[in-house]
Amino acid sequence: MNMMRFSSLRAAALLCGISLCGLSVPALAQGETVDMHVDTDTAGGEVIDRNIFGQFAEHLGQGIYGGVWVGKKSPIPNVRGIRSDVVAALKAIHVPNVRWPGGCFADEYHWRDGVGPASARKVHVNSNWGGVPEANTFGTDEFMDFANQIGADAYVSVNVGSGSPEEAGDWLEYMTAPTKTTLAKERAANGHPAPYKVAILGLGNENWGCGGAMSPDHYVEEMKRFAHYVHNFNPEQHTANQMKRVAVGWDSGKSDYTEEVMKAWASRVYSWDIEGVSLHNYVVGGWPPHLPATGFGEDDYAASIREAFNMDKLIVRQTSIMDKYDPSKKVFLSVDEWGAWLAPTPGSHEGFLAQQNSLRDAILAAVNLNIFARHADRVKNANIAQMINVLQAMILTDGPKMVLTPTYHIYHMYVPFQDATFVPVSYDAGRYVHGKDSMPRLDAIAARDKEGHLWLSLVNIDPNNAVSIHLDHATSATGQVLTAPKVDAVNTFAAPDAVTPQAVKIEAGAKGLVIDVPAKAVMVVRLD
Repeated sequence: MNMMRFSSLRAAALLCGISLCGLSVPALAQGETVDMHVDTDTAGGEVIDRNIFGQFAEHLGQGIYGGVWVGKKSPIPNVRGIRSDVVAALKAIHVPNVRWPGGCFADEYHWRDGVGPASARKVHVNSNWGGVPEANTFGTDEFMDFANQIGADAYVSVNVGSGSPEEAGDWLEYMTAPTKTTLAKERAANGHPAPYKVAILGLGNENWGCGGAMSPDHYVEEMKRFAHYVHNFNPEQHTANQMKRVAVGWDSGKSDYTEEVMKAWASRVYSWDIEGVSLHNYVVGGWPPHLPATGFGEDDYAASIREAFNMDKLIVRQTSIMDKYDPSKKVFLSVDEWGAWLAPTPGSHEGFLAQQNSLRDAILAAVNLNIFARHADRVKNANIAQMINVLQAMILTDGPKMVLTPTYHIYHMYVPFQDATFVPVSYDAGRYVHGKDSMPRLDAIAARDKEGHLWLSLVNIDPNNAVSIHLDHATSATGQVLTAPKVDAVNTFAAPDAVTPQAVKIEAGAKGLVIDVPAKAVMVVRLD
């Protein structure tokens, strides 16, 4: 049982003591004290599924080509055409799963266009994203190679919008069947005799919109056909590690899809089943997305973070629908598209959804990950959009150059929360108010990892005032803090370390352990 309270930071010497020397941190305001309780006495908490830290890679802009795939003959270091610097960076954040090939692209994707010799693959127009040629040089076998290189599971979305159950069934047979079938022999001839593992299968994408503009009842009938005829034949997935099928749920504005899907699931017959339902939600500031990615001030910062907190309301609403038909929580919620969708980078290709990534976006990511963790009983998967060069990316590339974004650093800091057991935290968060925007000043979660270590995430939303936390029953804390002088600070190819985590090491004093968190910062520490 641990107690925390806020107090003011002490002097520059203390800043050096918690390894913040050399980091330009705004002066810390003297402030009120807030008590926090970490309920370590309560046993049997929910496990924070590692899959909530999933990624999303769509054939969109430079998300695949240039971001993941450079080709086997590229001077950029690569393994079988997949760039090595990106693989190393993604391995470091323990990516649990990658959703591919879309997105809207998935419901126009025909898998046969992307297998076999590259010279024989079909080239067509990517009508969803920029109208550019899609050469299909990155297809099923390349994606599976990429997932294997970074140590991630495959989340494959099948084409419900313009495809058929037969096409999807053949694709799964190609990927998962042992070598005795014709399609498995074709896979072996393409270089992979052993069947692939498909951990998650998306039954369409946004079929209320770009996936076919289907009514909810029409989608449900199509979804049931796909769920019945698409099989995973991998022997290693017949009992343990079974493939999980995710039906399309609602976006942030409607609930009818989830209602119809769950109603059908509750009265399902033996011939079909699903394990998850999706939810998509972006911070956009109104459509079309127009919030600036750089050069913004506190007005846009406050509006963005306030909108990010709406994710909690959406999950509560989604869960209430699911609970009505599934009180035992057998069907999980998959937030498999989320993040900040901002104004595109000036001069970037129309439809490529290229945007910079700032400290603001890192704080936004931490807020969302904390919300997912608090709903660990229902949220078992999430995929931030997107992994590289698109929307709220982990990584930006430009030819041979690569830079890690502030959001990447959040995912690296949060690795200890993967499959950790949620520990309740209670505190008076206070309010950060700016103009018409009001939201919690502090956001925090705690969890215990498999080795028994207690981890604490502290997100100070307030961009102007630091906070301090007093912990009575801990002797030390070690970890990292991410902050910067301005909320719009970014990492660039010229200055890749402008927003990077700094080490934190704190020892208890006479009154216990005091954890000092700068303004506009995310801190993750292990408590001892």
